[in-house]
Amino acid sequence: MQLIAKDTDKNVAHMLDGFAYPAILVSAEYEILATNELYATTFGEIPRDRGSRCYEVSHGYRVPCDQAGESCPLAACKSSGVKERVMHIHTTSRGKEYVDVEMLPINGEDGALQYFVEILKPVNIASAEFSTENMVGRSPAFNKLVEMINLVASRDTSVLLLGESGTGKELAAKAIHDASPRRSRPLVTVECAGLTDTLFESELFGHVKGAFTGAVTNKPGLLENAEGGTLFLDEIGDVPLGMQVKLLRLIETGSYRAVGSTQLKRAHFRLICATHKNLMEQVAQGSFREDLYYRINAFPIVLPPLRERSEDVGIIAKSILGKLSPDEKYRLTDSGIKMLSACHFAGNVRELRNVLERATIFANSNIIDLKVLERCLLDTAPRNKIAESVVWQDLKTQEARYLNDLLSHCQGNKAQAAKIAGISLRSFYRKLDLVRGD
Repeated sequence: MQLIAKDTDKNVAHMLDGFAYPAILVSAEYEILATNELYATTFGEIPRDRGSRCYEVSHGYRVPCDQAGESCPLAACKSSGVKERVMHIHTTSRGKEYVDVEMLPINGEDGALQYFVEILKPVNIASAEFSTENMVGRSPAFNKLVEMINLVASRDTSVLLLGESGTGKELAAKAIHDASPRRSRPLVTVECAGLTDTLFESELFGHVKGAFTGAVTNKPGLLENAEGGTLFLDEIGDVPLGMQVKLLRLIETGSYRAVGSTQLKRAHFRLICATHKNLMEQVAQGSFREDLYYRINAFPIVLPPLRERSEDVGIIAKSILGKLSPDEKYRLTDSGIKMLSACHFAGNVRELRNVLERATIFANSNIIDLKVLERCLLDTAPRNKIAESVVWQDLKTQEARYLNDLLSHCQGNKAQAAKIAGISLRSFYRKLDLVRGD
């Protein structure tokens, strides 16, 4: 334990050594009073007797996080009087890193909030810097995505990944698996698109010799490969209707039969599904079973399109170039990044990757500038050129839609909806009254 402020209660500060993660003791005025050894080894030691504030050390801000456009767990803790949790990007000696922050309030003898313990759990499923392995980004939309993945990863809850094509649903599935207790077991992907009933059943459940023409040997299914691990059904909306009842039975009972076999087998796996389709519309049209939809939709996560996280385009582009040509060390100019950030990528990250791959072919050196990118963009129009086709709605209508969708997601739980929206329950009720005209 490192005691920073002289007048700090040593007994309270010694609590920090009992935490399994880096932790600091903070005053109500944001001053860091003490740290544990894990904090010093993970983030570095804090200078003594300088009155360092948590927002200065962690973010380089001059004001608390909530005054700098971010959520502040200490301010939330003061307001609620209970434990609060947020996802933050912290500045470390290694650069900017994602950290899951828990803030615990400690009351004094008079019952007033006196200290706050901030527990910082490093998050390795995403990077706020260049990475060729993990998802990358720093935008609020991406931060929310990382928070949702981090919340559900440690559980066995079924996850449904939603979003446009090319938003990185497979990477998100990998991140969930890698952060789960099943990380040492396989992550098995089943591409559902384009498979007939017979092919899908055989791929997933396997078949025995003689089950159908061409089945000359026993073949284990992908379920066996996923034993103890994670099964990722990509494009679940394309599963044939005839197979959906068998998939539902598998999820509900954990049992299945190989094609042509009477032997009942058990399956142990965590389920993640993904689709770019509107499954509720398919349910209404009769092409997707309603009972299956509710089975796979235990924890939906919406991946934001690239146009909603334009500030991430630069770091994503650099990471893609690192994957495409690790030895060439291509460098994007600032003007090139600005151009890419202004583009409407209908194919999202996948389309951005195609543009950059073309750029590595057109570039005469390792510098990718405006001249090179102009040859690569083809039909990718800058946002200001497509703005005329966008139908803008008034703010009240947009807010009403958001609140209603959020309430639907939370099954009418207004307290949970208010927490997700980042506002107090009172404010949530007030907004509901305003948009509904009560």
